[in-house]
Amino acid sequence: MALSAYELLFRSLPQLGEGLWATLRISLLTIVFSVAGGIGFGLLRTSRLLLPRLLSRVILELVRSVPILVWLFFFFFGLPILFDIHLPAFASALLVLSLWGMTEIGEIVRGALQSLPKGQTEAAKSLGLSGRQLLVYVLVPQAVRRMAPPAINVFTRIVMTSSLTVLVGVPELIKSGQQIIERHYTLSYASVVIYGLMALLYFALCYPLSVFSRRLEKRWAG
Repeated sequence: MALSAYELLFRSLPQLGEGLWATLRISLLTIVFSVAGGIGFGLLRTSRLLLPRLLSRVILELVRSVPILVWLFFFFFGLPILFDIHLPAFASALLVLSLWGMTEIGEIVRGALQSLPKGQTEAAKSLGLSGRQLLVYVLVPQAVRRMAPPAINVFTRIVMTSSLTVLVGVPELIKSGQQIIERHYTLSYASVVIYGLMALLYFALCYPLSVFSRRLEKRWAG
């Protein structure tokens, strides 16, 4: 006896829940590494030293000029062939997404720091503040207001981009949904039900972040 759409939905929830947890896990870890690396990357981009600026520029162009999917395939399939380095699918995906997120957050940090009035830096130096004190007490508190809304938008894109990791075998939400559809291929409505539910789950993850970002922009704009 064929399953009804509701029965299929009910039976699929546990596996979709496991896939959702994998999506959350890789997204949260990517966000953490992206923020930590992005702050350092943004500081390199604004460094007065030529070498750090050039190095960060090269990394930025390499990451941005090549599609994320190509990098995923390179780290998962290319490294074992070229260098005999075997990374698990999850580690490869996390590394690629974190590099991409780091450059995105780094550019936000760079833009926020460079948008601050130069007079504040000069005034802080005239008071005898060190470079670290200038960053911690003067520049960063002001830059955070400018960084937060676009950074949250990057977090939303990280969640959505995590769906690409299905192509290297990470058992995230899309992978779980595909396995369910393949198992119930005789049901004509299976793909509609499962993909519809996955769309709702992604919406539930991303929409609150978008709302939070807009509220921050309105609050700090005033």
